[in-house]
Amino acid sequence: MSRQSYPLPDVLRVLAELVAWTAFPWAMGRISLWLALASLVLLIGVPAVLATPGDNGKTNVPVPIPGWGTILLVLMELGAAVAGGWLVLPAWAAVPVTLLALACVVTEQPRWRRLLGG
Repeated sequence: MSRQSYPLPDVLRVLAELVAWTAFPWAMGRISLWLALASLVLLIGVPAVLATPGDNGKTNVPVPIPGWGTILLVLMELGAAVAGGWLVLPAWAAVPVTLLALACVVTEQPRWRRLLGG
């Protein structure tokens, strides 16, 4: 799976992941410390272990998954960013988070086509 270098999708995805990794556990922490910790494991640990070989130059992955699995992981991160944003941030900050997630979905399309073999 060859990959051309387009930094915009990667930058947008990393920004959305950072929001997800902070806002969603923060929201879960209002309910339970255990939910906050579980969300961190889900949002950071699972994608660190599961990956599609060949995606973003990864050749040796701990647990290989098909391309559609990687797409679902990205959608999970984006959903957590949006949900966390609306649960803990004021609306003026949650709106840009939502727009960031939508921009990620748009800019990720070439990568997702590669991951699906198209």
